[in-house]
Amino acid sequence: MSTVFWTEDNTFRTACWHSETAAPPPDSIVPVEDRTTADTAYRLARAGNGLLWRGDFHNGRQLLRAMGRRVDRDVSLVDDPAEAFRRYRAARRRRARVLGKLLVLLEDDNSLRLRRAPDVRRACTEAYGLPRGRTVVALTELLGVLGAAQWREKGVYVPALGDRIHPHYGVFSPVRGEYVDLVARAPLPAHTDIAFDLGTGTGVLAAVLARRGYTRITATDKSSRALDCARANLDRLGRTFVDVQGPTLFPDGKADLVVCNPPWIPATPTSALESGVYDENSSMLHAFLSGLPAHLHPGGEGWLILSDLPELLGLRTHRDLLDHIADAGLVIADQLETRPVHPRAHNPTTPLHAARVAETITLYRLVPA
Repeated sequence: MSTVFWTEDNTFRTACWHSETAAPPPDSIVPVEDRTTADTAYRLARAGNGLLWRGDFHNGRQLLRAMGRRVDRDVSLVDDPAEAFRRYRAARRRRARVLGKLLVLLEDDNSLRLRRAPDVRRACTEAYGLPRGRTVVALTELLGVLGAAQWREKGVYVPALGDRIHPHYGVFSPVRGEYVDLVARAPLPAHTDIAFDLGTGTGVLAAVLARRGYTRITATDKSSRALDCARANLDRLGRTFVDVQGPTLFPDGKADLVVCNPPWIPATPTSALESGVYDENSSMLHAFLSGLPAHLHPGGEGWLILSDLPELLGLRTHRDLLDHIADAGLVIADQLETRPVHPRAHNPTTPLHAARVAETITLYRLVPA
């Protein structure tokens, strides 16, 4: 871990630096408190200074929102979908870079010594592990840790399971249930013995496959957080027979059904959580397609769940997808489609609304040619 330095009350201080996005530590840190205006904080942050918050916790959150409004003033809109997406991603990076300069100090026990601060120790330990000394983190990241702890505690109700899935920090939550419903209702192959769930995340699709009758299931992921999360969810649901493996994509052997819900958008993720949405150069999609034929039993199927949002944004054509399927020696035996029901799809004020409102999610049933 890197070390950061600053002077406070005429005393030279140090702490460890932690960033889930691998952001570098700021070259300089300035202590700020309740009297610091949003304009001053925004100016200092844009200049690259870290702002160590020493005021009231809730006032720090308000300052963060005020800084965010100043960042958002510079966002411009265009009609071209691909350019709109490029600007949207650039704006998100700029926003993350500026707001990530407002910092807080976690003490040796992961506590936060600010007025009206919540007890963050359990949430930080769940996200970061055991304390490793005084650590400086971005307030935006800490708020994400606290939000994740709440999701982990209360869980997400999944109708296809009739139960809840509890996502861990850094693991994509199944709040968009359309893809889960597709897996729950798609016609099963002739044999329903062995199934693989690739990129399992929270383990939700492995749990759905177990409910549909598969008794020999292997769930894989490349993220250690996802592997821990999937094991915890499957154990709690009584699916202890599911073998969770990783870090890998394909396990050894063959299956009657191989399910993969890769990140839908071919762009570079900027954090572990974004890896559930963005797949740089469609690398996971291509790895799934190229490896699928060698991992299917005779009569077996591969289920690929994808959104056409990249096509609507001009990031990939449908012809590209069909060509990759054909190049892998596969054909589409059938496909099921559904439309998104999440709030962003129906909110005209959200970025990329024109593409989101036209989005379709498809489950492709793939078999060897």
